[in-house]
Amino acid sequence: MNNNQTAAFPRIIIIGGGFGGIQLAKKLNKQEVEVLMVDRHNYHTFQPLLYQVATGGLEPDSIAFPLRKVFRSQKNLNFRVADVLRIEPEENKIITDIGDYSYDYLVIATGSETNFFGQKEIEHFAMPMKTVPEALNLRSLILQNLEEALIEEDAERKKALMTFVVVGGGPTGVETAGALAELRNHVLISDYPELDIKSLRIFLIEGGSRVLEPFSEEASAKAKQFLEDMGVVVYDKTRVNFYDGQKITYNDTETIDTKGVIWSAGVKGAIIPGMDKAEIVRGGRIKTNTYNRIVGYDNIFAIGDLAYMETKDYPHGHPGVAQVAIQQGKQLGENLLRIINNEKAKDFDYYDKGSMATVGRNKAVVDLKYWKFQGFFAWLTWMFVHLLFLVGFRNKAVTLMNWIINYFSYDRGTRVIIRKFNRELMKEEAIAK
Repeated sequence: MNNNQTAAFPRIIIIGGGFGGIQLAKKLNKQEVEVLMVDRHNYHTFQPLLYQVATGGLEPDSIAFPLRKVFRSQKNLNFRVADVLRIEPEENKIITDIGDYSYDYLVIATGSETNFFGQKEIEHFAMPMKTVPEALNLRSLILQNLEEALIEEDAERKKALMTFVVVGGGPTGVETAGALAELRNHVLISDYPELDIKSLRIFLIEGGSRVLEPFSEEASAKAKQFLEDMGVVVYDKTRVNFYDGQKITYNDTETIDTKGVIWSAGVKGAIIPGMDKAEIVRGGRIKTNTYNRIVGYDNIFAIGDLAYMETKDYPHGHPGVAQVAIQQGKQLGENLLRIINNEKAKDFDYYDKGSMATVGRNKAVVDLKYWKFQGFFAWLTWMFVHLLFLVGFRNKAVTLMNWIINYFSYDRGTRVIIRKFNRELMKEEAIAK
């Protein structure tokens, strides 16, 4: 099956409906191009709030938005749900599980995936959190562990069931550990009166010198203080060596008995096979020039987490955050039109709007260019910014309502096991491999 373009305009294929892909497609609206977006899901995921789905704060529908609805008024765009299996640059086409599609220009906006750094046992037994299904798996695991602990008679096994270890002290790790602590301190004590919920242990392990390492030292120290005040045990300068589903080993010899390890220690670019001439650099990212064209190709581009672009201000590439993808998507939209019209493309210049992370109720840290603050006002700022960038009015309204209810009721209303997570099946699959 070959799906060649029928219009007289150049066809631009965008692989990925994340932050960058959406902004790029919108920039091409009403232009004399034919746009085809391909994604393995029919929805956009607001990844910064995945941890709230995993800890029962939000339903997945609140952070997912149908891509067809995003572009329903854009006449020059078609959308396909498909898994891209391979790119064939010599023939200017992509191979998908529903057929082949030819292009004049290709933009890869596939983002990133969890990086386990080659540690196969950890990959099989730890819980990643990069997609909605993974967040739901984690939610099920947390609740299943508590249900099992309720009837477990062996003290050591019960302790392991009630121990959660978050690996990685970036924003995702800090926010997840904080959400687990709030769950323990305010919610689970009422749900499980037969359990000693206060004995539920939460660890945060960071390999670097401090949590939130890209943030200011002031923000990092405050985030750690917030976490420790909430009862989270924070280890920095600590390297995780092994996890077999029962016991995590760190710093070569130290161990923690746990049946709940959440892995947020790193990501790598989600690369599609076929681009043999592309240069893959640290973190599994593809090297591009200063306007996102992949080095070695004339008509293939990469944006967002996948793209590695060296500039004067960012000699080691841009940070893997949503704002980079958004700004690159907008800029590439303009540059593609310039290239089509035989005009010179403009170099990408990233404007850093700042960084922020929340730890829990009334607790957040915000680093802006000229202003750094923490606490309640930072928490309000964090909420406002995340609501602003959520896609869809309904999602904004539902999320805000959930946050208001949770704040005043000290509750999280979505503590349901939609589908049971089978840890033993996971173990059997790992052994088989």
